[in-house]
Amino acid sequence: MKLGRVEIGAEEFVVTVEGDLATPVATGDPAALVDMAAGRRNPAPIGAPVPLSSVRVLAPVSRPPSIRDFMAFEAHARDASLDGKVDPGWYEHPVFYFTNPHAVRGPEEEIVVPAGTRCLDYELEVAAVIGAEASDLAADDPATLDVICGFTILNDWTARDIQVDEMRKNLGPVKGKDFATSIGPFLVTPDEFDDFRSGRPKARMAARVNGERWSLGELSDIHFSWAEILAYASRNTRLVPGDVLGSGTVGTGCILELRQQGMRETRKWLKAGDLVELEVDGIGTLRNRIAARPG
Repeated sequence: MKLGRVEIGAEEFVVTVEGDLATPVATGDPAALVDMAAGRRNPAPIGAPVPLSSVRVLAPVSRPPSIRDFMAFEAHARDASLDGKVDPGWYEHPVFYFTNPHAVRGPEEEIVVPAGTRCLDYELEVAAVIGAEASDLAADDPATLDVICGFTILNDWTARDIQVDEMRKNLGPVKGKDFATSIGPFLVTPDEFDDFRSGRPKARMAARVNGERWSLGELSDIHFSWAEILAYASRNTRLVPGDVLGSGTVGTGCILELRQQGMRETRKWLKAGDLVELEVDGIGTLRNRIAARPG
C-alpha cells in the first residue's frame, strides 16, 4: 500500500495512491497515516479519487518525534572519506546522528542555501518510519522488522564546508545538517518491497540534478540490515510511532563522493536554481529546487 498526505484546496488529507490517483481516506494528520500503514486503521475512502496532478503533495510525516540518520552503506563510508578507507570501528555496529525534526521539507518545497556555505550537497537515502512503540529490539528476532510501517525517500541536505569545520570539534554534524531534511513523496508499506524479510529490501535508487543522472545505487547493498539498525536505535531507549530512521547515503549518492572520485569539474556543488530529484523504485520521486537566501 502506498500512502501520502496531500493538500486539496485548503484542506489536508491522508490518501491512498494508485497510479496517478489519490483517494482521501482521512484528514491530514500524519499520525493517521502512520496508523494506517501499521494496520491499526482501515483506509476506507472518505472522498472520490482525484488526480495527483491536481493536488499538492506534502511530506508523509511532518515534525516526527525524532529523526535518526544512520551511515549504513559501506561504499559511502569508504568513498566519502579523505583516504578512501573505512575505520575498522565502523563495522562494529551502525552509527547515527540526530537531526532536526522541525526542518522537514516536503516534495517541491524550496531548499534555501544556508548562510555561510559554498558547498551544498544532496544525499540519496531511504528512510524507515516506525509504526509501533518498541525498546531493546533484537537484531536476530524476525519480529523486529514488524516495527517498520513503511519506507519513504530522504534527502539529508548537507553544507559540506560547515560540516567539515564542525566535525573538527568532535561533536559531529550540527549546523551543517540543521537547515533541511526532505522526506517524501509517499510512504510505502514493507510488503511492497522484494526481500524485505531478509532485512535488505531491494529498490533501485537514483539522483538527478537538472535532469542529468548523477547517482545510481541499490538499497539492498546496505551493509547493516534494517533489523540491526532497529536494534541499535532502540537500545536503552524507546522508539515511538512516527520516528524516522534514515539509511544513510547509498554509494555514489552525494556530490562529495563523486568529487572524491575525480569528478570535481563536472559535479559542482549545488547552487540556486538547481533542481534535485531523488527517485526510488516503488516509492516515487522526491523533487526540490534550490533557492537563494533572501537578501
